[in-house]
Amino acid sequence: MVSAPADLEVDPLALQRQVCFALAVTNRAVLAVYRPLLEPLGLTHPQYLVMLALWDHQKTHPGARSPLSVKQIATVLQLDSATLSPMLKRLEALGLISRSRSAADERSTEVELTEEGTALRDRALSVPDAVVARLGVDLAELEELHRVLSSINAAALAAGALRQPTED
Repeated sequence: MVSAPADLEVDPLALQRQVCFALAVTNRAVLAVYRPLLEPLGLTHPQYLVMLALWDHQKTHPGARSPLSVKQIATVLQLDSATLSPMLKRLEALGLISRSRSAADERSTEVELTEEGTALRDRALSVPDAVVARLGVDLAELEELHRVLSSINAAALAAGALRQPTED
């Protein structure tokens, strides 16, 4: 067997071999799939993520007034508070959330779903299935992708890739 010339070896800097490139292109493509599904809900994808965090929290604390602080939401979404604040203002203007200063710590802002925000969850229930259908990818493949991406994210966080939110 003849060995390949050195110039035909795999280039470690080839664009098509870069994980960051594949993630960036896939991110844009998947968000483009979400966009028309979220438009009827009046949400952008980042706002949808905020609502998912609030719906998850409400589901784990049913019936009780249990707001999340801006810092808690930022931590869940791995965002800084400065990025999150404009989204929260927009969601409040849409009537989906309310924001108020914490009675325990006036430096902290608490966020709660309004009745409209809670009701929007029912309309959003169709989004995940519609995304899977539009992607045309087997659900098991998407679940495996989610597992792998979550593992990579955990490793990146452990390596100090993102700083934790410090203000609210």
